[in-house]
Formats: sequence, structure tokens, C-alpha cells
Amino acid sequence: MALNQEPSREQWATRVGFILAAMGSAVGLGNIWRFSYVAGENGGAAFLIIYLAMIVLIGFPIVMAEFTIGRKAQSDAVGSFEKLSPGGERLAPGEPWKIAGIMGVAAAFMILSFYGVIGGWIFNYLFNYLNGNLWSAPAEGYGDFFGNFIESPRYPILWQFIFMTLTIGIVYVGVKKGIERANKILMPLLGVLLILLSVYGLTLGGAKEGLSFLFSPDWSALTDPNIYLAALGQAFFSLSLGMGALITYGGYLSKQEKLPGAAASVVTLDTLFAVIAGIMIFPAVFAFGVDPASGPGLVFVVMPDVFSSFTLGWLFAILFFFLLAAAAITSGVSLLEVAVAYFIRKFKWNRKTATLVVGFVIFIVGLPSALSQGVLAGYGLWDLDIIDSVDFIASNVFLPLGGLIIALFMGWGWKKSEALSASDFGNTFLGRTWIFILRYIAPIAILFVFITSINPF
Repeated sequence: MALNQEPSREQWATRVGFILAAMGSAVGLGNIWRFSYVAGENGGAAFLIIYLAMIVLIGFPIVMAEFTIGRKAQSDAVGSFEKLSPGGERLAPGEPWKIAGIMGVAAAFMILSFYGVIGGWIFNYLFNYLNGNLWSAPAEGYGDFFGNFIESPRYPILWQFIFMTLTIGIVYVGVKKGIERANKILMPLLGVLLILLSVYGLTLGGAKEGLSFLFSPDWSALTDPNIYLAALGQAFFSLSLGMGALITYGGYLSKQEKLPGAAASVVTLDTLFAVIAGIMIFPAVFAFGVDPASGPGLVFVVMPDVFSSFTLGWLFAILFFFLLAAAAITSGVSLLEVAVAYFIRKFKWNRKTATLVVGFVIFIVGLPSALSQGVLAGYGLWDLDIIDSVDFIASNVFLPLGGLIIALFMGWGWKKSEALSASDFGNTFLGRTWIFILRYIAPIAILFVFITSINPF
């Protein structure tokens, strides 16, 4: 099947640039901020075991599927399905399959709308550490400082705007000069900072308890079905599965690059980032007697208390929140690029116009999330506030369903020989195992866990 590359379509300058950009999409707040509190709320080590199983059985196969779809089609998340499933030898025409691409673009919109709010929280903390305001505990304490900030009707919006402006600026410049260059700088720096801070975490008095919480499972916790839902949602969120980011990034990859090694690198390093983040945070949690199920406050309340307790803690705080800010930006860029790439193709817009329009719309859509802890507190779905409602729908509904369609498309929508050839696996044991997982194991696992989320409360 010969496919033409879209006119004026950009490509990555180097393979390393592609891997770092894909890692930048995967390695973000999902690994550091979200992994820590979701693991804390779901039993620590028991959650980690299920999470790792989800990564191996579902995460890696779908990462490979998304890379394969994107590179073969050389298009955006929706355009890729339109190009690759015209009917003919395949089992279904293009229209049903592209729902996955549409859901991916929608999920990217939704996630970035609240992700930009949380990114703004992080930028606010970084600013307050850089100017010295948080070097010691405020008079009202870190908990009230955080609460007063997120309940404000103005400041969360201001910092959301700053975060979105920087994200828009990187995507505005382009694939090579913007996205690739930013990730080549930020991703190695992220790795160094995370390792440095995790080594320090092991020197704290709660290191033994923290490591035990993360690595010594309470096996009875595995009977709780909510752990499986949380682990699947975290795997999809962390690896950027089902949101079209990896399809979009794969679409900028040349046909000469080999996909299995790139996918393995991204999945392995993404998982290592999450585990190292746990090593960084949980010793501090136990050293200061904090409940590991404290939720988002683990980052915004617990860690500032930790930093204020030792000499030069302010320096470590700056490094920590810079780490979070960089992680948020790299993932935010990938989320914005999903929608931008779609609008460039669909409406024949140039990159600059698409980036500015889409970025502004996402900022506006995110305003209710920015106000969800203040003037809009009490609004939302089920018993969740607005920001958690958006997170739940995107992470536990759109992303798994998108991933399910991607798995079925690669496993059943393509001829097996064509899928194996396009993926660079070839007709090997690994390739046949990959197809088997996409046909049977991944869909069944996703459906099983997804059904439990229909009435999660």
C-alpha cells in the first residue's frame, strides 16, 4: 500500500530527537505528580505490580501500534485512520476506525485544558521559590497557602495563561526548531534532576518505610477492583496512550527508523521515571508522618514541608519544581501538537494560525477547571469537582476506548502480514506475539477494567 506524505509535512531531524520527544510526551506530570498520589491512594506496592503488568501487556503493544500507524500514514491522529483503512482487503472501511483518532484529539483537548491549570500551579510554586517567598513555611502553613491559591478567582487563571503561553510558543516554532529542540534540552535535564532528588530522598528518616510501601505489597489489596482501573488509567495517562500523541509524533518519523527499539526505549524510560519519582517522594511522606493517600497535596503541601526542614532546602525545592515544570511543558507540548496537527490538515491552516487558535480555545475550555476549587467549587459530575471530572472522563473513558479501537484496528483491521511489515517486527515470534496481544489480551483487559468504571462511585 503506497501512501503519499502530506505536502509540507515536517519530520524529526534525528532519531534521538524523536525518542526524546516521545519520552517528553510520555514522561510528564503523569509520572511524577499523578503516579505518586495514585499509587498512594491504591496501596503502593500492590498498585505498582498491577501498573507494571498493564505497561507490559497493554502499554508497550499499543505504543508500538500508535507509532506504526503514525509512521505508515505520515499524518495526524484522525488522518492516519482515514489513510490506512479505505476498505479493500481490510475488514472494515475507514469511517468506524477513525473514531479512535477523533477521541484522541478530544482527549488531548480535555487533558490539556486541566493539565494547563496544574502546570500553572507548578509555575506559581517555582516562582515563589525563586523569589524566596516559600523558603520557609508561610504564616498560614503550606496547606493553607496552597488552598488559598487554588481557591483564588484570579491567580490560577493567570498562571494557567503563563503555562499555556509557553506551551503554545514551543509548538508555534515547529517540529524541529520547537518541539525537538525543547525536548533535547529538557529531557536529559529531567533525568538528572530526578535521580539527584531521589538519592536525597533515600537519606531521609522515612526511607525504609517509603521503600517498603512502594516495593513490599499487601497482597490482599489485589482483590480491590479499583486498583486495576486506577493502574490502567495511570498507564494510559503516563504513556499518552489513546490520545493520538504517539500517532502524531510517529507521523513525523522517516520510514528508515526502526520502531521496536524506539518503543521499548520510550516505555522503559517512562516507567523508570515513575518508579524513581516514587523513590523520591514516598520516603519524605513517611519521614514526616503524612498519609500517602493525601492526593495532589503530596506535591504541593508535603514536599514544601520537607524542603523547609533542612539546610539549603530551598535549592532542592527550586530543582524539584523546575523538574515538574519541565515535565509539564514537554507533555503539554505533545497534547497541543495532537490538535494542531489535525487542524493543519483538516482546515489547511498554517502551523502558526492553528497553534494560536487551538491553544487559545484550550485555554478558554480550561477556565472552569482553573476555578473548580474556588468560585465553581461544588460543581462537577458524580462527587467530583470540575477538574477531577474532566480528568476521569479523559483518562478512564476516552483514553481506554481510544486504545481499545487502536488495538482492534492494528490486530484485526490490517492484514497480519502488512501490520508485521509496517511495524518492523516482521514475521517473527515477537511480531506474532504482538499481534496476538492486540487481538485478544489487550482488548479483553481494557474492556474488563473499563466496565468497572461505568459506575465507579
